[in-house]
Amino acid sequence: MSEPKVTIIGLGLIGSSIGLGLRRAEPDFKVVGHDRDSSVSRKAQKAGAVDRWERNLISAIEDAELIIIATPVAAIKEILEATAPYLAPNCVLTDTSTVKGDVLRWADELLPGTAYFVGGHPVVGEDKGDTEAATADLFAGATYCIVPSAKAHPAAIELVTSMARTLGAVPFFLDAAEHDGQVAGVEHLPLMLSSALLMTTAQAPSSRDLKRLPGPTFWRASELPSTDPEASRAICLANSDNISRWIDRYIGSLRELQERLTAADADKWEELFGELVDARSRWLAGKGTREEEAAAAAMEDLKSMRTLGSMFGLAQFRGLRAKLDKREGG
Repeated sequence: MSEPKVTIIGLGLIGSSIGLGLRRAEPDFKVVGHDRDSSVSRKAQKAGAVDRWERNLISAIEDAELIIIATPVAAIKEILEATAPYLAPNCVLTDTSTVKGDVLRWADELLPGTAYFVGGHPVVGEDKGDTEAATADLFAGATYCIVPSAKAHPAAIELVTSMARTLGAVPFFLDAAEHDGQVAGVEHLPLMLSSALLMTTAQAPSSRDLKRLPGPTFWRASELPSTDPEASRAICLANSDNISRWIDRYIGSLRELQERLTAADADKWEELFGELVDARSRWLAGKGTREEEAAAAAMEDLKSMRTLGSMFGLAQFRGLRAKLDKREGG
């Protein structure tokens, strides 16, 4: 039987970091990369994120048993349309985008019945940077959302889950509606908030004078999560209903603060800020503790592994798939 093959489409920070994480464990399969920018592909190979790269998308996915789409959500539908007729039987596909509803719908509509899609979303502490900033440790201790398609084979879900664990991440299973609703509050709402702050200040009558005054507080609050307008637009369109609901909640909080300003109760303000500082500290401390423990465990597992097969083996996937098919048929 031929050597198993993994293909990564999109070789920026996330895609290249996945490649580095998988290859670090001395796998018994080949990692092939593709990026629409050939210079990015060359950087990824030079960094060791892929064994080789293909300029042509169809050549890159030929005979692949696992395809990881690490591109902005706006590109995923086009990739699925282009690759669907050429996927190997029993191929598993996953992605890394922050929106899942549209992506899973596209997968169900476009992929053949012999291919299986399992949505993925690694929640990393730093998602800015390019291929040269990629690191095998990017996902250590991070939450890795697993959002399977309703048509996904159990073996396909297990394959993507074991991949996340191999990267040092902690799998977190959600359905698409849960994922998109929750992510809208912690990833997409901040895009709206920084946008609103910039709109409010840049369009103010005193904007000329305001430009002389911002300090670190303003620059932190106004920093857009992404500097790519196309990526930000795609998120707004793909998760608009959920983002809108969170904006309503946020407006309610702003109105509550506005009422407190009118009341001018010093004790209430001090109490509120004390509660908020404490809540954020406890949230951050809990997250940090979990990540540190998970990262330490993941690193010890990786150090003790001689091959990736003990956690993430495509050969094992082949065997599990055959067993499950036999059980379902028999």
